[in-house]
Amino acid sequence: MEKDIRFSYFWIRCARLIAVTLFLVHGAACLYYMLADRYPQQGNTWLGSVNPNFRETSLWIRYISALYWSITTMTTVGYGDLHAVNTVEMIFIIFYMLFNLGLTAYIIGNMTNLVVEGTRRTMEFRKSIESASNFVSRNRLPPRLKDQILAYMCLRFKAESLNQQQLIEQFPKSIYTSICQHLFLPIVEKVYLFNGVSRETLLHLVAKMKAEYVPPREDVTMQNEAPEDVYIVVSGEVEIIECEMEKEEAVVGTLQCGDMFGEIGALFCRPQRFTFRTKSLSQLLRLKTADLIEAMQAKHEDNVAVLKNFLKHNKRLKDLKVGGIVMEGGEEDGDPKNMSVNLLDVADTGNAAFLNELLRARLDPDIGDSKGRTPLHIAASKGHEDCVLVLLKHACNVHLRDTNGNTALWDAISSKHHSIFRMLYHFASISDPFTAGDLLCTAARRNDLTVMQELLKQGLNVDAKDRHGSTALQVAMKEKHQEMVNLLVMNGADVVDPNTYEFSPRTLNEMVKKREIGHRITVMTDNEPPLKEVEGDRHVGIVGKSCRGIDHPRVSIYRGHPLMRKESSCMEPGKLIRLPGSFDQLINFAGLDHS
Repeated sequence: MEKDIRFSYFWIRCARLIAVTLFLVHGAACLYYMLADRYPQQGNTWLGSVNPNFRETSLWIRYISALYWSITTMTTVGYGDLHAVNTVEMIFIIFYMLFNLGLTAYIIGNMTNLVVEGTRRTMEFRKSIESASNFVSRNRLPPRLKDQILAYMCLRFKAESLNQQQLIEQFPKSIYTSICQHLFLPIVEKVYLFNGVSRETLLHLVAKMKAEYVPPREDVTMQNEAPEDVYIVVSGEVEIIECEMEKEEAVVGTLQCGDMFGEIGALFCRPQRFTFRTKSLSQLLRLKTADLIEAMQAKHEDNVAVLKNFLKHNKRLKDLKVGGIVMEGGEEDGDPKNMSVNLLDVADTGNAAFLNELLRARLDPDIGDSKGRTPLHIAASKGHEDCVLVLLKHACNVHLRDTNGNTALWDAISSKHHSIFRMLYHFASISDPFTAGDLLCTAARRNDLTVMQELLKQGLNVDAKDRHGSTALQVAMKEKHQEMVNLLVMNGADVVDPNTYEFSPRTLNEMVKKREIGHRITVMTDNEPPLKEVEGDRHVGIVGKSCRGIDHPRVSIYRGHPLMRKESSCMEPGKLIRLPGSFDQLINFAGLDHS
């Protein structure tokens, strides 16, 4: 009967101990009376010494007398009114008392186990309370903090008895799934994220969820904590708390039955922005982020439904807002255009996985905000290389321009994200051969020296033409940007007739002359100053060192006139030689060496 679930184990165990005790007492009493009844000398027995004619008395009286002796002996009371008289009775009592020692140990041991098992949790709780009190006293914590610690431990003790997850996990998977469906499916169906999701997916998610009770004032997830789980409130209340440096905690909202939290950080792979703390004793369903993503990817229709529900519910969240992006109002919930605008938010956060899921749901990758910036613009300017790869994989338009006329290429190079620029340039140059020329001419037109330098560092041909047939140097000369012209000339741009663009011929000649002469290279000997020889406005030499240790001025010579380079296709660098003694010698050397 101890295994019969219809009866209480405690009371069955107690009844068993009582029955064993009574049976042994009864058996000992019967044997002891039999010794007196069968003994030849009736008066020389334990019962005959008290009542010589005991056989003539009632059987019930004789049984009560024997039972009385058995109980007093077993309980070690031994009043002495009934005692052994002959040797046989003495021997029997010896063995009976030895047997009673084992019987007493058996009864006490079983009763102790029953009592200890029934009070084990209470004893552990009291020990923890005692340890907490000693900790508070040892560290001299204030009374207010002590009361909070003890109150929390009391509530935690009460909540432990409600947790049932460990119990139901022992059952087979089929039974466990059925229990979860009965208990949690009605709650999960009410959660906004799963609106319109198929029942098959919901059943799969419910089977993956873990139920747990959380006592009041306990932090479920902490601010800036890595997202690992998503929670659904079954009962109780959960506060949304914002914690800022050097400021008090601020409650920004309260979640109740059917609400969900943690899904933003999980789907965006970013730390939690808020702390979620239970306000009262709460039952929560915990779902691993990996299980949620797996269920979303299993069925395309459910994936689309989850993403749309998420975007619809969170379209105005501050933690998803991108600087400079204005969410257009007046659109009905669920509008595809409104859904696509959230691609801009996701591109800004850098969550390539979630961005890929949105694009797989057939959202427009080229959607623009009020300033014409597409997700590619934002990802390129923010340096999110993974997002750029995802957008390119979904065939976004690399050549789209915002209201300022900037492409994603321009945003990438102006933000100095070189790896993203090279990636985009590779894709753009395949479909548009004028990509390099357009970028260079745009930088020249805007007189943006920084961007021009970055473009030239990336190896773009300085003489590349835009779709109108103009080079960057021609644009800079037309706009009369002297510093830009000088930068382009010094980087080897083909020089054109300055009169065509009303640019100062003298200024251009000085730039060309400076480029042809080159920069001075100084090689100094120990404790000797560099030598410099100036002839008019032209540096004709640079200090070098001969094999004999004597310093000599040197000069770079180039083939052909600068204005004739393009026609002669002579683009090799100059040659550094020792400066001859006279200008005629220099002309002769150059003519002979480069004839």
